[in-house]
Amino acid sequence: MDQLHKLRVSPSVLKVAVFAAASIITCNSFANEALARKNDCLGCHAVAVKLVGPAFKEIAAKYAGQSDATERLVESVRNGSVGKWGELPMPAHPKLSAADAKKLVEWVLKVK
Repeated sequence: MDQLHKLRVSPSVLKVAVFAAASIITCNSFANEALARKNDCLGCHAVAVKLVGPAFKEIAAKYAGQSDATERLVESVRNGSVGKWGELPMPAHPKLSAADAKKLVEWVLKVK
C-alpha cells in the first residue's frame, strides 16, 4: 500500500487514462445500442419505459443476480417466449447469431 502512495502520475496522463476508459465503455454501450437498433429490438423495447415489451431496465432488474440469466435470455431472444411478461409473445429471432444475441443480452442486463 505504501508503494501506491509513492506512485506519481502526472495530471495529463491521468486525464488521458480516464478519457480512454470512458471512451471504451461508451463505445461498447453505443455499439450494443446500435446492434439493438439494427435488429429491431427498439421497435418493441426501450431502455426506460415499457413499449410493446418490457423496458430493458425492467428486464435487468428482474434477472439481476441470476447466474443463468444470460443463457436464458439468449434462448428467449433467439427462440421467442411467452408468459414471462404477460400473455403477449415475444417473436423468435432465429437469424440473430448466438454471439450477437449474447452481446445484446449482456448489454440489457447492465441497464440501470
